[in-house]
Amino acid sequence: MYNPVLTRPQLEKELSKLRKLNYNAFRWWRMYDVKSPKLHHRCPLIDRIKNGDFDYSHYKYQVEWCEHEMNDIWDQCRPDMQMFVEKTSLLRSRRKRLTDDFNKDEAEKLEVVIKAFVECFSCTKEQVYEEIDKCSGTLKDLYYIIENKYSHPISSLPNYFNKPRRGRPAKLQA
Repeated sequence: MYNPVLTRPQLEKELSKLRKLNYNAFRWWRMYDVKSPKLHHRCPLIDRIKNGDFDYSHYKYQVEWCEHEMNDIWDQCRPDMQMFVEKTSLLRSRRKRLTDDFNKDEAEKLEVVIKAFVECFSCTKEQVYEEIDKCSGTLKDLYYIIENKYSHPISSLPNYFNKPRRGRPAKLQA
């Protein structure tokens, strides 16, 4: 019925890298989450890339797990479609919500990484998209390509982290 890309052993290997979640009434469809938290947006871009902040979304692995489960149920209920629909209603709903989460997460990661490249280097969004189209490697490879092509990163300049902030200035110690 469904054609998941990863086999069960491959999927189990990927899911073992994630943290199992306890039941949450507000996000019941999510079963796993990433182990390491994302770095702050002011951290250097290369550190965020190495930390895995922009890696492939883990929701896709959960979607494929649901597809494997529904294939198993399909094998049990093959002649009776109504029984299959009844038994997989929760799994189908979970798969739909995880797919929505996956699409949202991937779009957000792309937007954040493009913005980070623009802030970190002297280039535009269009130039970053052109480099993405040309690059056939990983995100780390793309970082080094853009670093070499579009000058030095702004983060190496002084006062990158000491930008003036809004609000009342700090008190001076006398």
